Amino acid sequence: MPLDSIVAFAAASFLIALSPGPGTALVLRQSVHGRRAALATVFGMEAGVACWAVAAALGISVLLTASEIAYHALRIGGAVFLVYLGVKALVGKTLPGEEPPPASHAFRSGLVVNLANPKLGVFAISFLPQFVPAGQAGQGVLLVLAAAWVLIDTVYYLVVVSVLHTVRGWLGRPRVRPVLEKLSGCVLLALGVRLVLDPR
Repeated sequence: MPLDSIVAFAAASFLIALSPGPGTALVLRQSVHGRRAALATVFGMEAGVACWAVAAALGISVLLTASEIAYHALRIGGAVFLVYLGVKALVGKTLPGEEPPPASHAFRSGLVVNLANPKLGVFAISFLPQFVPAGQAGQGVLLVLAAAWVLIDTVYYLVVVSVLHTVRGWLGRPRVRPVLEKLSGCVLLALGVRLVLDPR
């Protein structure tokens, strides 16, 4: 694979990671519960990204674009889950000294948010093949690109978690924590509604 293609792929993957979305809002929300919850969320999200990336590399996710019913069913399911997380953050009350939720819950939330996002699957189909050099076996290169995409995305979110951890004392303040919970809840709720209203 030519060096310019590698650089272009790395830059594009990094810019994709920078794009705000459900993952960013979810990591921000979990960060108030501590580093462990935030890391579990990231690992769950990246497991979902890995599933879509590998499915795109193997050609499995093409079935998603071929079936309108499957696409919209997954889209509505993902939207409902985002709305659920948003409402939960908005109406929930965090008490001082309250135990953080189990890491398994945070992992599951991150996993479901990305697995239930059909746009991520469609994006993987259109994104990864652009960087396969002409004349090379497509599937093998796509699997390598899929792994690289997940790695770059993971590194970005690990940096985000590290930054949030350094200001955890501020995030955990009694006046700040509820505001962050409500803010992330509003973002998740808005993204869920947007996913319902945008059929593309």
